[in-house]
Amino acid sequence: MLNLIMRQLERSLHIQVCDYIRLRYPDVIFRTDVADLKLTMAQAARLKRMQGGRRAYPDLFVAEPRGGFAGLFIELKASPIHKQDGSLRKNPHVEEQAKMLSALTQRGYKAVFAIGFIEAQAVIDEYMVL
Repeated sequence: MLNLIMRQLERSLHIQVCDYIRLRYPDVIFRTDVADLKLTMAQAARLKRMQGGRRAYPDLFVAEPRGGFAGLFIELKASPIHKQDGSLRKNPHVEEQAKMLSALTQRGYKAVFAIGFIEAQAVIDEYMVL
């Protein structure tokens, strides 16, 4: 039940962030992940194959070079993923996502987690003025 609630919260957050980009930056090209769609087994297998088997691809890509970055990747989260000391909570999927964000950063992208709408909005706004 908790997992379903968290998926619904993240879905809602995702929609809010996409709506925000469309309203605040109407000329910006962006792409969003469709991971929470209900797919048939055949569709899921085809999508996995097309994505190269990478499950940790970030939720959102903003195709705007800014401040020396080739674009912005954001992994959206509805709830905190860090401990009080700043380290990641023990979660294999989040750890895999952190590695992906690091790999994208090494390739010249700004790639970050954003927890909640306010943080996502701040990340996007700060990036767009670079």
